[in-house]
Amino acid sequence: MGGDNVQWDSEQEEAAKQKVEQNSQITINEDELKNLEENADKHWDAFYDIHQNRFFKDRHWLFTEFPELAPDNTSAPVRVFPEVVGNNTSKTNEDPKSEGTRRNIFEIGCGVGNTIFPILQYSRDPNLFIYGCDFSSTAINIMKENPLYDTNRCKVFVLDATATDWEVPFEENSLDIVVLIFVLSAIDPSKMPSVISKIYRYLKPGGLVVFRDYGRYDLAQLRFKKGRCVADNFYARGDNTMVYFFTQEEVKELFKEFIEDQNLIDRRLQVNRGKMLTMYRVWIQAKYRKPM
Repeated sequence: MGGDNVQWDSEQEEAAKQKVEQNSQITINEDELKNLEENADKHWDAFYDIHQNRFFKDRHWLFTEFPELAPDNTSAPVRVFPEVVGNNTSKTNEDPKSEGTRRNIFEIGCGVGNTIFPILQYSRDPNLFIYGCDFSSTAINIMKENPLYDTNRCKVFVLDATATDWEVPFEENSLDIVVLIFVLSAIDPSKMPSVISKIYRYLKPGGLVVFRDYGRYDLAQLRFKKGRCVADNFYARGDNTMVYFFTQEEVKELFKEFIEDQNLIDRRLQVNRGKMLTMYRVWIQAKYRKPM
């Protein structure tokens, strides 16, 4: 994750602001924009086709920042025996508990399992069940082929989170935690409120949203060339996936129906010694709770 969280002064902020103003002057052309919007699923499929399993990294920071995801045991991975992998009944399910005690986590934009698999490995909770969805059918297929994919403990499916209605395998008011890690930024800002309202509907009263995403003036935003800007602080990457850069205030506004447990900015200094450059990674991390 890099160094500790750093402060930056008004001079650095001003320089970043100017850089963004420059790279936003020329926006993407109409034809390109049409392709981005109409073929978004294909662009994400291509992304996962290229990266496949190389994309799967154990996110070491996951349980440090979000201990709620595996509260029972995060100290050691669960030992997985070959005979209980995959679709076989795992030993944790020999004593099935009633539905009432089940703890449901749902990750939107689960990709190839960078969050779900570490939770399954680290958590020994026999009542934990994890759902995951992604816009990309390629990502979901890659995930289902992973030996860690255990149908007794998780279920993943294709879903466009911006759709008017969600077709999901769980009831309203049934989720304990919804995970949004570097996913909301890939959605058109005008569609974000609708996604948040669906999350509200499916979370239990008292349920939690954990959020981590790109912050305004992150290194990735400053690196964009002119002509890649779609709208304010919203860009098309070279691979035609989209990315938005948030402020804390925008995140607060999106979750205004929720109770705020956390909303912080995490700035990490990265030094490129070869080019004598200092660059900043900027992330926003937040936790919001549905009122009881």
